[in-house]
Amino acid sequence: MTLVAAADGSALGNPGPAGWAWYVDEDCWASGGWAHGTNNMGELTAVLDLLQQTADVDDLLVYCDSTYTINSITKWMPGWKRKGWKKGDGKPVANVEIIQALDRAMQGRRVTFKWVKGHAGHELNEKADELANAAAKAFQDLKTPDPGPGFHGERSEHSFTVTAPPEPEPDLFTLTEESAETDEELVVRLERALLSEAVRGDPAAVAALLDPAWEEIGRSGRRWSREEMLAAIGPLDDRVDLEVLSAERVGQDAVLLVWRAVPASGETTLRSSLWVRSGQRWLQRFHQGTPEES
Repeated sequence: MTLVAAADGSALGNPGPAGWAWYVDEDCWASGGWAHGTNNMGELTAVLDLLQQTADVDDLLVYCDSTYTINSITKWMPGWKRKGWKKGDGKPVANVEIIQALDRAMQGRRVTFKWVKGHAGHELNEKADELANAAAKAFQDLKTPDPGPGFHGERSEHSFTVTAPPEPEPDLFTLTEESAETDEELVVRLERALLSEAVRGDPAAVAALLDPAWEEIGRSGRRWSREEMLAAIGPLDDRVDLEVLSAERVGQDAVLLVWRAVPASGETTLRSSLWVRSGQRWLQRFHQGTPEES
């Protein structure tokens, strides 16, 4: 029989008081957190605690609203492990202690992960989010969060120690409010942010940079909607450098950026991005990629 659960994380300030939680039903859930952590730490730890507490469960289905978490476990972790827990650019993997503990907890397990849109009415996800947020608020108020009943009354000790202070995850308001920059320079910096691991690993951070009507014609010719992109996006396998070809104002509140994507390995791509001003912020409205002829 498959055990079905949802796992979620929350951080107030990111980093700041942070919480994690997983939820099966009112008699089977757990939560915890830190006085200072990040949303991604919470998302990952929620899954880790669930895996550790259900070590004897044969079949597990986990709902997550974080593609960063799902992709870290199901796609990127084997490559990071082969590279000595380093990314494609040689830099250390973020949250490496938790990632390594997840690697150990996944050994020999049959686990299916499913993405669910956050705050969209999914019953288990909504409850996990509520519990994770409550844990974060407890730490904010200098209180101990309710740990919950756990799985059949059992508790787990996390087999990792966070040895490095959490790094700030993207604050998109600071990304868009440097008055010394021209609009064209700001648009280039925002485009670079969309290539960074910190932003790409957090769908909420990506969403904050995309216009509600955003769409893309990808390198393969596929047409992407905003919803499809947010469901699939994650850190790049290789570092990609952005070479600006032109940044031109095409209207009072619009800048067209043409640039070349230069990956650490592989073929270069010519790309164009239309950025539009919405209130005091710049948002990407359209993006297109075309393979460059050699």
